[in-house]
Amino acid sequence: MSMKAQLINNKQEILEQWLEEVENKELMHYSKTISEDLIGRTNNELIDTIFIALENETGANDELQQFAEKIVNLGWPIGYITEGMQVFRSVSIKTILEKNSDANKDYFLNVMDEVNQIVDPIKTYLINQYSTNWDNIVSLQKLALEELSAPLIPVMDDITVMPLVGTIDTDRAKLIMENLLSGIVKHRTDVVLIDITGVPVVDTMVAHHIIQAAEAVRLLGATCILVGIRPEIAQTIVNLGIDLSNFPTKSSLSKGFQTALQMTDKHIISSNKDGQNLEQIMEAIEKE
Repeated sequence: MSMKAQLINNKQEILEQWLEEVENKELMHYSKTISEDLIGRTNNELIDTIFIALENETGANDELQQFAEKIVNLGWPIGYITEGMQVFRSVSIKTILEKNSDANKDYFLNVMDEVNQIVDPIKTYLINQYSTNWDNIVSLQKLALEELSAPLIPVMDDITVMPLVGTIDTDRAKLIMENLLSGIVKHRTDVVLIDITGVPVVDTMVAHHIIQAAEAVRLLGATCILVGIRPEIAQTIVNLGIDLSNFPTKSSLSKGFQTALQMTDKHIISSNKDGQNLEQIMEAIEKE
């Protein structure tokens, strides 16, 4: 009888021993953040998938691929698969040897070799599928983050806002420049407000990138207003000797927006019966 046939014939025993073994391994450490019920269901699904691969070589890839995709979507590390397969390997070898108590050294080595040849392809395929799915998710997340890292928001005809949050490195500065220039052309913007309220540090490099962006905006016939200048950032800019005199700066988005309205010959008349002025309305929006 072939080794694969022996594994299939002893399926129930291997399954029970495997489930018992994994409860004492690193697999159960995930119970700190994941319910034991989910871990139990996933463990059963893994062992079922392994035996599907043993019993049906030609049609097993879809099952293996779906399971690997599920583990990625759960956010579990690849160690879950590798350790689960390692436990299956050791349990399989142990079960086969126990059925042959008179086995000699050669038989023992032969069992190990054949079980490895059966288990390794399944393990490798699962790992490859996990890695592929993980890379796809990371790529999609990276694209999503890039879209959110430099958004250009049209708030009114001729006026757009680019709110920046977090640190600005060279790659992000390039993305900011691209989004800014393409957005100005797309939205036919006359005034763009770059809001750096959420930028924790403005050093020479960051200021240089902002100045470059403002100059590029000017070449397209639009005006750039830098808003969100906090006192500590103003002091840093002065200490660094950075010249921001070529384009307007404002301490808050609401003040910058009022300046943008004046530059585009626009006015907002409040119909609020409580008589809120524009600055109060903008401050309320910023707080939200």
